[in-house]
Amino acid sequence: MKITHGLYAGALMAISVTAGAAETTAMKNPLSVHVLNLQTGVPTADITVELEQKQQDKWVKLASGVTDKNGRIPALYPQDKPVASGVYKVVFKTGDYYQKMKQNTFFPEIPVIFNMENKGEHYHIPLLLSQYGYSTYRGN
Repeated sequence: MKITHGLYAGALMAISVTAGAAETTAMKNPLSVHVLNLQTGVPTADITVELEQKQQDKWVKLASGVTDKNGRIPALYPQDKPVASGVYKVVFKTGDYYQKMKQNTFFPEIPVIFNMENKGEHYHIPLLLSQYGYSTYRGN
């Protein structure tokens, strides 16, 4: 019984350390996104999201990712790029998602433009999505 308990406790500790390491990596990244389907009430997986930065008079693509089974991209900002204050845009490619689902949508892309300051803060952009509407805000 003690051996089983020890193995169980060790396994839990390993899981906890692994989850903690992943959480720390995501927390160090200044930008995360989350998509929740208002029609179904569940997270929305498989939506491509692109991150762009406004540089002078044009948008420059910095990164892209795909939402996971929880509708999240926990670390969207490029790991190898220092955080720079400025105007950024995340573009949710919702048209591609709805096409895969064989559903119509009014918004094939949803761009969210925001200011990010280099203050060590975390920026979280949730998207509440339906086929014919959406809402977003700065989350935490």
